[in-house]
Amino acid sequence: MCLAAPGKIVFIDSHDMPNVARVQFGDLMRRVSLDFLPGASVGDYITIHLGFAISLVGAEQADRTYRLRQSLVALEDEQLAPEGPSSDN
Repeated sequence: MCLAAPGKIVFIDSHDMPNVARVQFGDLMRRVSLDFLPGASVGDYITIHLGFAISLVGAEQADRTYRLRQSLVALEDEQLAPEGPSSDN
């Protein structure tokens, strides 16, 4: 199963590396190829898979996906947290 992550295009480099954008994923910023989505522009929300923009998405869908991922990470952290001292004595 593959997971395409949503992000927001904040900058498109049209000089040194054509079709490369800086994309914000929450607190992270990554370089992403726009080769498969040449019509994308600054401010667009896109889904990214393996470093390539693969589709445009709405801001609401991107936000909903980001919040869901945060909830899943929090749940995983909670399940992996060591239990406190045992009171079985």
